[in-house]
Parts: sequence; structure tokens; C-alpha cells
Amino acid sequence: MRSVVARLTALAVLPLLVATLLAPPADADPRWHFYTKDKTRYTSPWYAGAHRIMVPFGCTTAPYYDPDPRCEHDRGFHHGIDIAMKCGTKLFARYGGRVVSHESLGPAYGDNPMLIRNRHRGYDLVIGHTRKVFAHPGERIHRGQKIALASDNGAPDGCHLHFEKRDVKGGLDTATKPRKLLGLTPSE
Repeated sequence: MRSVVARLTALAVLPLLVATLLAPPADADPRWHFYTKDKTRYTSPWYAGAHRIMVPFGCTTAPYYDPDPRCEHDRGFHHGIDIAMKCGTKLFARYGGRVVSHESLGPAYGDNPMLIRNRHRGYDLVIGHTRKVFAHPGERIHRGQKIALASDNGAPDGCHLHFEKRDVKGGLDTATKPRKLLGLTPSE
């Protein structure tokens, strides 16, 4: 009799356990759509917490990009990495640099993107979809400085930040994988 009760209890508890393990985190934005099978949550010196990649660098099925000749099956090309995070998540400078005008970027990055130039390391970093920025064009930023907050500004699929690494003064065609610059580390 005890084994029957134990089995019935296990059967009753199992669906609750599975639902709990598969449930989205409490800070999930219902508009998030992930265009990657990677479910890993990553930490980075650039932002607080551990978060998932929504759209990786390169060819993607995300519907926001025109077909690109580099990609098969009429896929578009994403020039950065989008990382899903709660609106208001703090963004910190991993390296120093100078904030430069973002006028050349256009509306796809939101109303208030950041463009950070680090001539010493040889890159410009575009950070899109920020809510509030704490450093403005002409100002120097320093390692560890709080520079912005995440937002959904200009983002049709919820709160996230877009990180795009380009050559110094380079255009979109100079974008390269930003993963190493971001220092993404799988959380434990």
C-alpha cells in the first residue's frame, strides 16, 4: 500500500517539478523571442546578472533583417549580439573609451544608443536599445563605470541590449563578432 501511495505522490509531484524547471524566469519579458537554441545564461563585465542571447551574430531567422548573400535560405545577417535582459538592467564599461556621436546609426538601435570608441584596442562598440545613458558624446568613460540601463526602446521583441563591434570609425560592413569583447561567461 505504501508503495502505491508513494508512486501516486511522485506522479502528482512530477508535473509540478517539470513546470517549475521549464518556467521562464520571473524577470522574463513576454515579448522575448529567441532566435537561437542556446539556452545558456551568460554573465559579462558589461552588465549585471546572467542573461540569454536572443539573436546571435551572423545569419539568422529573425524576421527583422533583409536576405543577405552571405546566408542560405534567404536568411538575414545580424551584425551584433542581442542579449535579453530586464528593462533597467545596469550596463557597465568593461574597458575605458570615449563616447562619440551616434547620429550615423539610424533608428534601428533605438532613440538613445551609445557609440563608444576605444582607439587603443581598435574598436567602436555600438550599444543599442538603452533606456538612460550616463555618459554622453565627448565624455570619457572608465572601466567599471555605470554607463546605461537596458530598455526596449526601438526593440520590437522586448527588453534587451544590442552589442555590435566595429572598426574605429567603421560602418556596418566592418562589424565583427563581439562575443570576445563582451567576455561572455556561462553562469553556473
